[in-house]
Amino acid sequence: MRKLTTMMTAAAALMAASSSIQAQEVEVLHWWTSGGEAAALNVLKEDLESQGIGWQDMPVAGGGGTQAMTVLRARVTSGNPPTAVQMLGFDILDWANEGALADLNILAGMEGWDDVVPEALQKFAKHDGKWVSAPVNVHSTNWVWANKAVLDELGIAVPTTWDEFVAALDKVKAAGKTPIAHGGQAWQDATVFDAIALSTGGPDFYKKAFIDLDPDTLGSDTMKEAFDRMAVIRDNVDDNFSGRDWNLATAMVINGDAAFQMMGDWAKGEFLNAGKTPDEDFLCFRFPGTQDQVTFNADQFAMFAQGPEVGKEQAALATAILSPGFQTAFNVVKGSVPARTDVSDEAFDACGKKGMADLKAAASSGNLYGSMAHGHANPASVKNAIYDVVTAHFNGEYDSATAVDELVTAVEINK
Repeated sequence: MRKLTTMMTAAAALMAASSSIQAQEVEVLHWWTSGGEAAALNVLKEDLESQGIGWQDMPVAGGGGTQAMTVLRARVTSGNPPTAVQMLGFDILDWANEGALADLNILAGMEGWDDVVPEALQKFAKHDGKWVSAPVNVHSTNWVWANKAVLDELGIAVPTTWDEFVAALDKVKAAGKTPIAHGGQAWQDATVFDAIALSTGGPDFYKKAFIDLDPDTLGSDTMKEAFDRMAVIRDNVDDNFSGRDWNLATAMVINGDAAFQMMGDWAKGEFLNAGKTPDEDFLCFRFPGTQDQVTFNADQFAMFAQGPEVGKEQAALATAILSPGFQTAFNVVKGSVPARTDVSDEAFDACGKKGMADLKAAASSGNLYGSMAHGHANPASVKNAIYDVVTAHFNGEYDSATAVDELVTAVEINK
């Protein structure tokens, strides 16, 4: 009884802190710098401002978050961590292992997070059974985005197999357009390889290779075939792809300069920001061969410990993030789907409804997998080692057989 009373007292104090009308401020480090992402983030800013809490923005450009993590390390090392930091997957657990994150368990218990957040996300939001971050969304990464007018003009139906996809690419190239819009950055190369590997070998292969890190699977003929298919992708991007940001590649599809882009569903935010409508101006579909599977990442805001207790601003931020209203408003704009399972799809567009249905089906069938390319399949050291091999192959430094050998070695050294 004494323990329960203590918990109730602490909970009441935390609730009072989070609802304080006194002007406070949160400093938030993130990498949402594109137009669609900035529009989505503004939903959260306005939510907090309505509570009298200011927002100190700390954007660090770079879609994969690598640069942001470098900046974060410097801030923490200097003893000045931000209030909250956008993070993915194993990065959250790494910081939790260092004891750097605040304990959100009381707040999570009051608000019932355990009941509404899928277990696959909780794996990265909890450490030693305690909540340390607030999930914002679920992104799935094995999407293809297409300019509908280009496909209609060339008589291309949505491809459902690898062979159909290659035939579509050949038609686009013959018409003098760029088949695939791509940005030559390591995380983008890995995002494409993610879908290629899943399509080539299927879900069991993907799990054994990138989650279990099985050396026989990594070194298999199937993996060589995946690299061979990556070479086909490379032959269908334009000559100026190197270093291009992902949203600029999306703009190529929006403007009709390219037919397809292989990118996570954050790309939808760029189409929406440009005034485009799903199924009318652009198409969204799973990469051919992965129609029944979903690879995911989930943006979360990890709360860095500012003292022995959770700060009132952090509590308000976490509460705002997990509220059903915000989950809907944010994800409608962002292109992702809610991190809560109890949110209606009524407000979502055609691609959003499809994404929510796909996620639910994949979770039910056991075909929901953390994305290798986005830090949800293995630790950062392994992910980065895979990045190096995939990018070297994509840039012509390795042939497929050599890439397989290098992949086995890189994973073995870094796991």
